[in-house]
Amino acid sequence: MLRCIVSDLEIYTDGGCHGNPGPGGWAFVASHDKRVHEASGHALDTTNNRMELEAVIQALGYAASVGPVRVRIVTDSQYVRNGITSWIKNWLRNGWKTAAKKPVKNKEYWMRLYDLNESVGPQWDWVKGHSGNPLNERCDELVQTEIARIE
Repeated sequence: MLRCIVSDLEIYTDGGCHGNPGPGGWAFVASHDKRVHEASGHALDTTNNRMELEAVIQALGYAASVGPVRVRIVTDSQYVRNGITSWIKNWLRNGWKTAAKKPVKNKEYWMRLYDLNESVGPQWDWVKGHSGNPLNERCDELVQTEIARIE
C-alpha cells in the first residue's frame, strides 16, 4: 500500500512527577497546518519515566488519528529517545531483558510505544528541558497543572 504524506506534524512531549514515585502528569503539544493541539493527563502514583513514556504514547496515538503525515517527536527525555531509537532493538532480541539480563523496566509502556512507533514512523529529536524552547516549556506547564490537580 502506498502511503501519501500530506503534511508535517511536529509534537513536543513531556512528563514528570512530584516525588518518584508520586503524583505525575504527561502532556504533548502538536503543531500541524498552523493549528496547535494540546493534550495532557495524570496518574496518582507513578514515576517520571512512565509519564515521559505516556506522553509520547499519547502523542503518537494522536498522530495516527491525524492521517498520513510526517511526524517529528521532540522530547526532553534521553531515556525515551535512546530507548526507542537504540536500546529497544536489543531488548526485543533478548526477550525484554537488558544487557545485564534484568527485565526491562516499564515493559508494558515500551511495548505500546514500540507498536505506535512502527506504525507512525516518526523522526525522534531531543531538546534540553527548561532551556527556553516555547513548546517544551508549554508542555512542562501542562504537566505541572495536571500534577497540581491531584496533589
